[in-house]
Amino acid sequence: MDPRPFFTVQQESAAIVQRLGKFKRIASAGFHWKLPIFDRIKGRINLRVRQLDTQVETKTSDNVFVHVVVSVQFFVIREKIYEAFYRLNNAEAQIQSYVFDVVRAQVPRLKLDDVFEKKEEIAEAVKAELTDVMDDFGYGIQNVLVTDIDPDAKVKAAMNEINAAERECVAAEQKGEAEKILKVKSAEADAESMALAGKGIADQRLAIIEGLRESVTEFQEAIAGASAQDVMNLILMTQYFDTLKEVGAASKTNTILIPHSPGHLTDLSNQIRTAMITAEQVGGAANRAA
Repeated sequence: MDPRPFFTVQQESAAIVQRLGKFKRIASAGFHWKLPIFDRIKGRINLRVRQLDTQVETKTSDNVFVHVVVSVQFFVIREKIYEAFYRLNNAEAQIQSYVFDVVRAQVPRLKLDDVFEKKEEIAEAVKAELTDVMDDFGYGIQNVLVTDIDPDAKVKAAMNEINAAERECVAAEQKGEAEKILKVKSAEADAESMALAGKGIADQRLAIIEGLRESVTEFQEAIAGASAQDVMNLILMTQYFDTLKEVGAASKTNTILIPHSPGHLTDLSNQIRTAMITAEQVGGAANRAA
């Protein structure tokens, strides 16, 4: 028993004063007097917000055991210091009991993935239960947080493998789409190139035909009595000898054996002329039918 007639109380705390074993008053922060021998400081209570971390082991609806860490921030209600001191012997143990009860009632209803997604709902359920119960004992609940969800090591390894496999599938799909785009673009480029090449060949042939027409006209005007057939034979002969010249001038050209006599040249000319006449007849018949 402290014989001194005075005592002090620290900030954010309170002292419970009893006289002859009976509750007398609550002393707040500051300097206070008491009756020696009769009055006694029964205890002091902390009014600051405290945090209690509780680890709960439970299992989910898909039979996976997890460790859930719940952090409860609580405080003594200033208007209910008497209840907090006299009605409850161990506030931390009481809070832990309710945390165990609520978590083990909530988590077994959820699958493992849902536990991670709905941890805020679990925290709200714990807070609601503790608020209703602890208020009668003079304690208020500031906040409740689910700070950690730790499944079994093998389960975590399996979850990581599933996640990695899903990412590889997405990467493969993206790679396939990229290759598809490259092939489509390449095909479009080839088609465009072939179209341009065809147009070039058509323009080249048109230019050749135009040049031949002008050559025949000029030849007939320069030499009286020359027919178009004579001019075409001469042009074919010239082209024939130019081709022979180019083949002979090429350094890596293989040996070519071709018939080379006036008779064969006449046959070549006749074949070309016959083809042109046949094409003209076919074209005329098609026009008449149309």
